[in-house]
Amino acid sequence: MSSETPTSTLIDLAAERGVSWPLTTERLTLTPFTTQDAPAVWEFLRLEEVNTWTASSFSGPDDVAARWVTDGAHLVVRRGETVIGSCMVQVQDAWSHAEVTEQAQQTQAELGWTFHPDHHGQGYATEAVRALLQLSFTELGLRRIEAQCFADNTPSWRLMERVGLRREGVFVKESLHRTHGWIDGMSYALLAEEYAARQD
Repeated sequence: MSSETPTSTLIDLAAERGVSWPLTTERLTLTPFTTQDAPAVWEFLRLEEVNTWTASSFSGPDDVAARWVTDGAHLVVRRGETVIGSCMVQVQDAWSHAEVTEQAQQTQAELGWTFHPDHHGQGYATEAVRALLQLSFTELGLRRIEAQCFADNTPSWRLMERVGLRREGVFVKESLHRTHGWIDGMSYALLAEEYAARQD
């Protein structure tokens, strides 16, 4: 089980542990979300093919800015100067017995991502999520990452498997979709030691 409430945001923890922005990959840059990014992000969040799988709907760019600046968990993905997607690293405490609560603080994170459909099929999401794994395990020193999706969101869980996450569960009709009703959910995870073993 994981904590529902993070004790520190990604941005806070990154500053504490000396992470430098932007994160760069071969083709992409990832930077903390700012209010100025909201209009570009809204351009793909508002699309029905995107919105149908996102955890929340937004009413416009101001709504995106209000929620994402506050949560300190979102990054913007750019190809050159163009915003092509967003990612989330929601830092969490692991569940623990009361006697060892302090040791469980800021030890894991939930990952998420959303990309503009115009940029699908070019490997950008895979490239960005691999950068999130490196950030989480190598730079932030987390011990576990998790990711969830609706089972019907095939591109999402296929991406999780492509970057090496382990399927931990398929939960029958446990997720209430805003239009599809009760549908199956899926959970994936990866431990730091599993990630490290794959880098050797």
